[in-house]
Amino acid sequence: MSNMKDETKTLFDGTEINHPFFKEIKYRDYFFQMINFIIKEHKNNIIYPPLNNVFEAFKYFPLNQTKIIIIGQDPYHGENEANGLCFSVNHGIKLPPSLTNIYREISNEYQVAINQDGDLSYLAKQGVLLLNVYLTVKKDQPLSHAFSFYEMFIKDVIAYLEKCNTPMVYMLWGSFAKKFAKFVTNKNHYIVATTHPSPLSANRGGWFNQKQFLRANDFLLAKNISPIKWFKDN
Repeated sequence: MSNMKDETKTLFDGTEINHPFFKEIKYRDYFFQMINFIIKEHKNNIIYPPLNNVFEAFKYFPLNQTKIIIIGQDPYHGENEANGLCFSVNHGIKLPPSLTNIYREISNEYQVAINQDGDLSYLAKQGVLLLNVYLTVKKDQPLSHAFSFYEMFIKDVIAYLEKCNTPMVYMLWGSFAKKFAKFVTNKNHYIVATTHPSPLSANRGGWFNQKQFLRANDFLLAKNISPIKWFKDN
């Protein structure tokens, strides 16, 4: 029992577990199932991200202060890559192709040098919720944890955000993320939808030159909300 308590503490390390969102869902059956699964899988298999990074996206600001929501599918499945923020990798890790294309588009829109550091925590610190639908993955097995309890969790995240009347932007990249557009019903919220930044999708059109980062910031500025600085100073 003490091990379970210790692992649960590690899992939620730095997360505002007493935030109203978590208080609202923590007694739901799927949430118990999800937490037990994560802890058990970390004991029995090599899964990513590390236990203390699973809820990394929730560590930077209260959910009701979200400015931008970016929805990913599942974490990177290679060693030392995933850090709990969708599309983000740890310092020193080679940029994955999708992240390279994200940086290329930011570079195109803002006429800045392409960033070479894949850690997106600089965006999370500004109010960007970088959330994978499937919070974990087994080593070298993409979509190995595509379970319904994770889908129920993100639907609850969106439902909570939709009760917040603060203007915010959903950036939905690719057909998987766009499936969640139907849950965005608050008239104060704005959707920017494009193709996925993976080379297979982006090179077919619909990713580059869409001005999605500028459009998101234009919406925030129009609502008197400080914009996101999408690029890092070199």
